[in-house]
Amino acid sequence: MQSPAMKESGSDRVFTVVNYAMLSIFLIVVLYPLIYVVSASFSSSSAVLSGKVWLWPVEPTLEGYRAVFKNTMVAKGFMNTLFYTLAGTVINLILSVMAAYPLSRKDFRGRSVFMLLFVFTMLFNGGLIPTYLLVKDLGMIDTIWSMLIPGALSVWNVIIMRTYFQTTIPQELLEASQLDGCTDFRFLWRIVLPLSGPILAVIALFYAVGHWNQYFNAMIYLKSADLYPLQLVLRDILVQNEVNIEMLGDAKTAAARQGLRELLKYSLIVVTSVPLLIVYPFLQKFFVKGVMIGSLKG
Repeated sequence: MQSPAMKESGSDRVFTVVNYAMLSIFLIVVLYPLIYVVSASFSSSSAVLSGKVWLWPVEPTLEGYRAVFKNTMVAKGFMNTLFYTLAGTVINLILSVMAAYPLSRKDFRGRSVFMLLFVFTMLFNGGLIPTYLLVKDLGMIDTIWSMLIPGALSVWNVIIMRTYFQTTIPQELLEASQLDGCTDFRFLWRIVLPLSGPILAVIALFYAVGHWNQYFNAMIYLKSADLYPLQLVLRDILVQNEVNIEMLGDAKTAAARQGLRELLKYSLIVVTSVPLLIVYPFLQKFFVKGVMIGSLKG
């Protein structure tokens, strides 16, 4: 027999209505810019410049996307970014696990000192010029390694992963495995990592997003266009379509270039964002669980 539903008081109903209203406002604030960017990227340049686009595409066209993919460097930049993202994330995860797991072990002598050294690098660093000189002296300028090594380890992510290991992997599990003759490496590989799927997924997503959006390191370390990531290639496309009034005496041509440039801005945002938006739903369940456990417990 079902129990009768509990009747809400007047204050509860007001609270619920206010909650729905606030969440609806937040949803509109977050969702509308995304809808506008996608709609503008599929609209004609004249509609975008005249401000006719506010929700749905006006005078639909693929002019902006044709201008983006007409550049032969886009495919090359996409493959470069894909490589930097995959290889960089693998390196990041390996180094983060190797740093976080020992720091999570209570029997690791000097872990407080090592943790202090890690945290020190979060507060102080050598700065841009010393970092550039170090990368140059290591012979990594204009190589793929300049995109992978300088950001190979994030201390913040190490702290999150260490906290997850400390709070999720029971000490009794380690003691039982040691009684059975399990080595530290085998315990890490066969027990710790299989139990750490959520935190590995969320840290991998953090690193992958960083690599995918990498722009500054490529700009200062890379010279060869063949090594450019997608972000740098798209920036060049945008720069090439800058309107220079002194060079363009024809007002009609200048207006066309200005309209194409506006379309390119929105098309480039969509092109660079879609791959990550496709991946994110598959990692969402791990993302929420990993962040909550890794950041709140302990």
